[in-house]
Amino acid sequence: MNGTLNKVMLIGHVGDEIKMHYFDGGNCIGRFQLATNEVYINKTTNEKITSTEWHNLVVRNKAAEICEKHLSKGDKIYIEGRIKSRQWLTEDGTTKHTTEIQVTEFTFLSTKKSAENNKQIDGPESVKNTNFDPQNNGLPINDLPF
Repeated sequence: MNGTLNKVMLIGHVGDEIKMHYFDGGNCIGRFQLATNEVYINKTTNEKITSTEWHNLVVRNKAAEICEKHLSKGDKIYIEGRIKSRQWLTEDGTTKHTTEIQVTEFTFLSTKKSAENNKQIDGPESVKNTNFDPQNNGLPINDLPF
């Protein structure tokens, strides 16, 4: 096998509201954190331990707008994406590093906004959103041309 794979699948809870950033030309990105939990029993003390891992997520353009509209802190979501690390210089000359998940697909599992409206979000357009990158021409990555 000559290829490589960079794929992440997570189910977790949104940690805060989506922070939107808009750019010239109409593009935008949304950033938010996702919490995943691991629960286990300490064999020595029989104590139940919960360990939380925080993931920095990035969604782009139409996907970002959909997430901003439908997601709130605490909502449960399934995401697929790829890991991307980057670094930058701050104004004081310090080098900062971050690792993010570039989201390519997502499915809302539970949202407070849908519960408040007393309706279930189950239209395919609002529940599952796939690959909104403009270079994909709106087609999923795995969509074959034949």
